[in-house]
Amino acid sequence: MLYPKKLSSKKSNLLIKILLGVSLIIAIILTIINKLTTPKVHWAALANGGIIYAWITVIYSIHKRTNIAGHVMIQAIAISLLTAYIDYNLGFKGWSLEISIPIIIMIANVTMLVLTIVSHRKYVRYAIYQLVICIYSMIPIYFMQQELIDNYILSYIAIGISIMNFILTILLSARDVKEAVIRKFHM
Repeated sequence: MLYPKKLSSKKSNLLIKILLGVSLIIAIILTIINKLTTPKVHWAALANGGIIYAWITVIYSIHKRTNIAGHVMIQAIAISLLTAYIDYNLGFKGWSLEISIPIIIMIANVTMLVLTIVSHRKYVRYAIYQLVICIYSMIPIYFMQQELIDNYILSYIAIGISIMNFILTILLSARDVKEAVIRKFHM
C-alpha cells in the first residue's frame, strides 16, 4: 500500500507563509478596489474579516489536530446566509450574492485545500466535506441564470477554484477514499 509523501514541517511552514502572503496581497487589493469603486460601502472590511477568519480556522486546526472541515463547511454556509440576510435588510443591493458569497466560497475552498495538504493523513475525513462545499459552490450558477447579479467575475473565480480544489482533493486522496469505501461497504 502506497501512502502520499508526508510534507516536512519545513515545506508545510513555507506553504503556509506563501499562502499567508497571498492572503495579505488579496486583502490589500480588495481594500484598494473598495476605496476606488465604492468608498461609502466598506465591503472590503467584511471580505478581509473572512480572510482573517479562514486563517484562524487553519491555524487552530493545525495546532489542535482536529477535524475542522465540518466546521468550515457549516460556517461557510452560515456566513453566506448571514450576509444575504444583512443585504436583504439593507434594501438588497445584491452585494451578498455578487461579492460576499463568492468570496466566502473561495475562502472555504482555500481553507479546505490547506487543511488537506497539511493534514495528509485525513484526506478521507475531508473528502465528504469537500464534496458538499463543491456542490454549495455551484450556487452562483443559479444566481447568474436568474440574473440576480450583474458582475459574474467573482462567481466564475469561486466556481473555478472549487472545481480545481475538488479535483486536487480527489487526486490526492483517491486511493484512501477507495480503500475507505471498500472497508465500509465490505466490497
